[in-house]
Amino acid sequence: MGSTVLSLRIDGELLDRLRQHAAKRGMSVQDYVVRTLIRDDFDERFNAAVDETEKFYGPATTGEPVTTGDPATTGDLRTTGEPLTARDSMTTRDSITARDSLT
Repeated sequence: MGSTVLSLRIDGELLDRLRQHAAKRGMSVQDYVVRTLIRDDFDERFNAAVDETEKFYGPATTGEPVTTGDPATTGDLRTTGEPLTARDSMTTRDSITARDSLT
């Protein structure tokens, strides 16, 4: 898989923020932007795959409402009683691990 040059014109303030974000991670601005785009692309492809799966098999059900704890400790932002979806089965750590394996 080859690479292609992409030239962008962006606002100076945005570039400064990108430099700051990249510096915090010890990355170049180019690497930071590419990694961000890869993450966003993975998220879109994952969501599209879930949507296609749900069209074919129907929405996932758990049989019982989800009971959530304190979002500050569990990271669960759903309110009590919301159904669990297929997207909920992949944790952020799984998403990052899967995304990183693509690069």
